[in-house]
Amino acid sequence: MYEQARWAILLEEIECTEEEMMVFAALQYHIGKVSLTEQIVASCPAMDDLDSALQCLEVKMEGESSADDMLETMTAPELHDYLKIFRPKRLTLKGYKQYWFTFKDTTVSYYKSKEESSKEPIQQMNLKGCEVAPDVSVAGQKFCIRLLIPGPEGMNEVYLRCEHEQQYSRWMAACRLASKGKTLADSSFSTEVQSIQSFLAMQKTTPSNNTAQSDESINTHSLVSPRYQKKYKPKQNVAQLSLTDAIQKFLQIWQALPDFGLSYIVVRFKGCRKDEVLGIANNRLIRIDLSVGDVVKTWRYNTMRQWNVNWDIKQVAIEFDGNVNIAFSCVTADCKIVHEYIGGYIFMSTRSREQSNVLNEELFHKLTGGHEAL
Repeated sequence: MYEQARWAILLEEIECTEEEMMVFAALQYHIGKVSLTEQIVASCPAMDDLDSALQCLEVKMEGESSADDMLETMTAPELHDYLKIFRPKRLTLKGYKQYWFTFKDTTVSYYKSKEESSKEPIQQMNLKGCEVAPDVSVAGQKFCIRLLIPGPEGMNEVYLRCEHEQQYSRWMAACRLASKGKTLADSSFSTEVQSIQSFLAMQKTTPSNNTAQSDESINTHSLVSPRYQKKYKPKQNVAQLSLTDAIQKFLQIWQALPDFGLSYIVVRFKGCRKDEVLGIANNRLIRIDLSVGDVVKTWRYNTMRQWNVNWDIKQVAIEFDGNVNIAFSCVTADCKIVHEYIGGYIFMSTRSREQSNVLNEELFHKLTGGHEAL
């Protein structure tokens, strides 16, 4: 999996920022250096049963929850702070403007000031189903969150700017959870905050007296993609990580990228005369304008009611909640591939933790095979 992630980064199969590319490069260099002195115990039985051990630990911790913990979980937490907001529009030079923001459940509201937070908000934005991407430069002290919020006429682009790392970590974690339909009361909120803070810490270039790295010939071509060759900067923050921790950190950051797991197929939607791109992720479908690359619409699987394939005319039809219906034909792939992707992801979402090692072959073929299932 590490090699898959490494080449996906080097070949730019998945988008990442310059700061993220530098962290990937630092981790790759450290992994290559440490692997010369350490051995990866890939066949260790404990590693094979890692998922089971983590699941047992999680169940045990949940069982030991106190009444205070349960009461805290039942009380819906909120975030509130002064942030800056910017809505990109054509033919405008207006920048960020500061407001008082509150984050409750999956909704962000903002007011002119803290004193007016008891009144009606200027606007409310429900982030469920939105796209969340970082726009961060630690060196430049820029901590922005890019939001693409579904609307009646497409995706509305909004930028939120935070003042410092701690504020950014909390609000970024809240936005990521809200995009998945989860609230601040979710148990993964603190873990998400810590993960973001850890990633930001790795982007800092820490001065070091260790000159061993400068004495070696570093092949940047094996560390970063060609676009970043001239911008390569060595980082010392990962030097203390063990080999296993470095590989796990590389995979964790790779899987946290906004475009991770996306597959793209050129399609033509019913009633349209031009080709567009359909992005297929593990939890959503994304409609992308082929000419400019902008996200037009996002549909979540949890709002899907049914999907069908007309095998005669090679067309996929999908029905969502709210009487939303879409239909498209595939240009660069067979429609059966789209059918298998959707069915496979939905099948994975139906598997509970207790049944994670058991494969229901009948259900799998029913979801992915259509009339061609054996």
